[in-house]
Amino acid sequence: MGNLGLIALIWNEPQLHIPMYFFLGSLAFVDAWVSSTVTPKMLVNFFAKSKMISLPECMIQFFSLAISITTECFLLATMAYDRYVAICKPLLYPVIMSNIL
Repeated sequence: MGNLGLIALIWNEPQLHIPMYFFLGSLAFVDAWVSSTVTPKMLVNFFAKSKMISLPECMIQFFSLAISITTECFLLATMAYDRYVAICKPLLYPVIMSNIL
């Protein structure tokens, strides 16, 4: 709920349409994606007698988790670069990190 609230706040507030908040909204989306890949099957396993998972379900869950974690790593690297440019090159920040880029 917190991630979805953050996404809604950034989406609706025009003052937050800058690269830093774009990255924070994207990170909130990826975090929601990561938690939604594992949590449903985990909740089912809590209440089910059989803790088995089929091979296609396992592969879908694994690849979805791997893709979302990879996306999160690249997003965190991009956010680190954004902060580096903002701190070390403040006069060039609007040129390097424009909304078009």
